[in-house]
Amino acid sequence: MSVDNLNHLLQEYPEIESVFACVCDLNGTMRGKRLPIEQAAKILGGGLRMPLSVLSVDVWGEDVEGSELVFETGDSDGICDFTGRPIVLINWTNRPSALAMLWMREEDGTPFSGDPRRALAQVVQRYAERGLTPVVATELEFYLYDPSGTQPQPPCSPVTEKRLGSDGALSLDELQHFDEFLDDVYDACAEQGIPADAAISENGAGQFEINLMHVADALKAADDAVLFKRLVRGIARKHGFAATFMAKPYGERAGSGFHVHFSLENKAGENLFDNGGEEGSPLMLNAVAGLLATMPENTLVFAPHENSYRRLLPGAHAPTSVAWGYENRTAAIRIPGGHHKARRIEHRVAGADTNPYLVLASILGGALIGIEAEMEPENPISGDAYSMKLEHLPLDWATSIEAFRRGAQVQKIYSKRLQTMLVESKMQELKRFARQVTDFEYDTYLEVV
Repeated sequence: MSVDNLNHLLQEYPEIESVFACVCDLNGTMRGKRLPIEQAAKILGGGLRMPLSVLSVDVWGEDVEGSELVFETGDSDGICDFTGRPIVLINWTNRPSALAMLWMREEDGTPFSGDPRRALAQVVQRYAERGLTPVVATELEFYLYDPSGTQPQPPCSPVTEKRLGSDGALSLDELQHFDEFLDDVYDACAEQGIPADAAISENGAGQFEINLMHVADALKAADDAVLFKRLVRGIARKHGFAATFMAKPYGERAGSGFHVHFSLENKAGENLFDNGGEEGSPLMLNAVAGLLATMPENTLVFAPHENSYRRLLPGAHAPTSVAWGYENRTAAIRIPGGHHKARRIEHRVAGADTNPYLVLASILGGALIGIEAEMEPENPISGDAYSMKLEHLPLDWATSIEAFRRGAQVQKIYSKRLQTMLVESKMQELKRFARQVTDFEYDTYLEVV
């Protein structure tokens, strides 16, 4: 199948000369090698090797100081296996090329437990053993911005050539002004097999959201999100913009989220969250309870960077407390309305700056914990969650790192190796940020205190 896919791609685009062979690291960044297209058979056949430690580098791509993967193993190689995701076309660059998605195993053939995609696969396998299939859809928000200055600023409209200066929630004009960019995004999604659905203009100037449709394959849903983020950034550059999935690129504007919708099907394809009414099935409530119980420990996955916590502020249209409700967008877990056959859970905590494999592993893993233990949630909230006395999520990076490090529930979802890798990587980043003194601090304190 992969060879047929490659041959079809080369027949349609004979000018392709190179292929990018990539794995996805803990930060959701694709890392790998560019090879001549003649090496494609080697890539598809598992003949490519890369250091296992490449998955644990920090956000700057630097090895984690003191990492056992680097020093205790002599920075040993892993074997890169083709995931089976069809090779995709990259056609927004000067010359078209191809991209192959890989994941890693150890020399003895064991799947590498520090690979984020492998972590999600293990959670999905646990569902399969119970005869269950997660059906997943995602919503990704991002900003287009003008990269010409030292700080990002909203882009100029391609139609009026005026800089966007106000929030344009659900603005049709803003969508139409950027229709050439959006057309190219949809075309690229179609080329790459990404099921793009509705696009909307979001709350911030230059902010958009594109929904990806439900698929009964959580690994594909995560692959789609990873590829989508990459193609949006690439196509933005083609149009003279830049695109960012930072959680909070502007302090006074809306943050960007990565909302996940999911339900569970049995082997007959029936939605097991549907009980014929608005309240959802007992199985759905078990899943909600598991999500709430595991949410504080997994906040690091949903908010992995220093900037992530600028989005998780009370009243800033992102959830900050452990709560759920029906048709309530102030709650971390929302049960959308609509027809009972489409009953599902929406998880609203993650920012757009996250690793999609880890986000889905934490969500689906947390829900499974609730299902296996037959947990029952507290009563749903109604009204403004920000004004209620509820259990808070960790609201700073250091607290989230420590919660993930100590999390007993985390170890029911992730291997000890991945848990340690993520903590070490984030601690290294945290220490580096802590050593930086900002211009705002100088302006505030230098001549005053």
